[in-house]
Amino acid sequence: MTENAMLELRGVRKVFNPGTVNEKVALNGLDLTLMPGEFVTVIGGNGAGKSTMLNAVSGVFRIDGGSVILDGKDVTSLPEYKRAGYLGRVFQDPMMGTAADMQIEENLALAARRGKRKTLAPGIRNSERSGFREMLRELDLGLEDRMSVKVGTLSGGQRQALTLLMAAMREPKLLLLDEHTAALDPKTAAKVLEITDRIVAEHSLTTLMITHNMKDAIAHGSRLIMMHEGRVIIDVSGDEKKRLTVEDLLGMFTKASGGEFSNDRAMLV
Repeated sequence: MTENAMLELRGVRKVFNPGTVNEKVALNGLDLTLMPGEFVTVIGGNGAGKSTMLNAVSGVFRIDGGSVILDGKDVTSLPEYKRAGYLGRVFQDPMMGTAADMQIEENLALAARRGKRKTLAPGIRNSERSGFREMLRELDLGLEDRMSVKVGTLSGGQRQALTLLMAAMREPKLLLLDEHTAALDPKTAAKVLEITDRIVAEHSLTTLMITHNMKDAIAHGSRLIMMHEGRVIIDVSGDEKKRLTVEDLLGMFTKASGGEFSNDRAMLV
């Protein structure tokens, strides 16, 4: 066990449809360690194992080998609901992560009380409402003046920004961002990434962010990994990451994998 690591994946293996013609080795002895406060961007072609890795961390399914360790605790055998207290997650679909038929402030109240003992106290306290308004003001989207509006009326970008805020409120051990800007237009995606950087920095959150945009993977975070066939084949950080270009990354992939990078969804520029 790596001392003080926030996340350790050791030899994680996941096979879908084993023993059939559709057998797919999604994670093939995956090893990865994240230290507290690291913001790691994750890229890779279709079927590289990116989302499967996040699902393995979240406990969406049982892995077929290896171990998952969160903040020094082996959670490999814990079901998804028991890991939820450690994690915050934002999905690609802006409709996930919020309750569309509830008000903005009601969604925030649910997030703020997640994991706390239930009480009989009704409604949202004025002190809570004041805190929510300040959090929303920092998003710079004008939502602080619309707290009684139902979330279902918001744009995709506004919902993703709100979901990010909610995911970070309880300061999870690990924040998982699963292509959370992929469904947004470029301008809105850039705004959500700016908010992401700010929230991650303010809370010093250990973060894994999957993206299909190589430029975003280079521009954001403190470390970049590229996955291929269920393993990490490229891992760069610090000054090396800052100097990277998309061309560098493609060259590194070809050298590490022995083949050309091919992904219909990847944005190279």
